[in-house]
Amino acid sequence: MPQDLKIEIEQLTADEATELAGFLGGIVGKAHNRQMDRKARSQWRQDLRRNRSKSLEAPGWLWKNVVDLLADHEKGYLEHCRRYALREASPS
Repeated sequence: MPQDLKIEIEQLTADEATELAGFLGGIVGKAHNRQMDRKARSQWRQDLRRNRSKSLEAPGWLWKNVVDLLADHEKGYLEHCRRYALREASPS
């Protein structure tokens, strides 16, 4: 059902939000990683390890990309709902 695809951010527990953030951050990190050669990847990993924050403050680029992923998911979900509604409304 369409509602099964919806991410309801405000209804997530702290643990679920943390898990989702890790998942989406992983997607962004993997995409970023694939755009670099071996030397650049190695330097990027070193920079991430060296600058790893102990707080919840995410780097601006990561925050923007995770928010963009959520927006893309929401857009896809709404498009799915539109197609589902049109399919249900059309005579068979």
